[in-house]
Amino acid sequence: MSPRPRSNSPEAESGYASGCSTESLADTLDLVQRVERRYPDLKIHTFKPEHCETTQDFEQKFGERFWETDEERYDYVAKVEPAQRAYRELDVKAVLTGRRKTQGGKRGDLDIVEIDDQGLIKVNPLANWSFKQVQAYIKDNDVPTNDLLDQGYRSVGDWHSTQPVTDSEDERAGRWKGRQKTECGIHNKKSRYAIFLQEQEEKRQQELSDAITNGLKIEAA
Repeated sequence: MSPRPRSNSPEAESGYASGCSTESLADTLDLVQRVERRYPDLKIHTFKPEHCETTQDFEQKFGERFWETDEERYDYVAKVEPAQRAYRELDVKAVLTGRRKTQGGKRGDLDIVEIDDQGLIKVNPLANWSFKQVQAYIKDNDVPTNDLLDQGYRSVGDWHSTQPVTDSEDERAGRWKGRQKTECGIHNKKSRYAIFLQEQEEKRQQELSDAITNGLKIEAA
């Protein structure tokens, strides 16, 4: 596992790279460089897990196989939190995604426009496109893609949860193969861990408010 830029084209969100990990760092970074050359006016922002500049930093902080010991928290610190930080620091109000219904799983009933529980607007312009339509658009418009697509991968995520798929399988069948899980957390409703963190922060803010109020009362008396 490593905190690396995410690049799961043709389904990647554009404009920033969140802190997901892939086994093939060379393929990922090569794609980023080709995208920058192809679209010189596009600025790519990369966000890594907080306080982790390298794979070693992440492993020292959370352990070498963190996803096995606490997968929900792993998804949060490696993917959800960096994405939320990106939205916050870049003052993002809406995002375009490449998610499509034909990818299966929870995406089968995908709407064109969504609003998540944080109020972020998500626009899914390719929701009704097939993989072949995406391939045709890529070819016609010379869109850079991850080289792993040519090796049978239809969706690229973490190295430990990503496998190539056959033509008869759903595009995302290679993600968490053999399990019910179909999403990494970025597009899910709040995880239990994220809810716990929010509750802890609300409790801290309330305790601080109570302390200030009580202090004012004592001083006034």
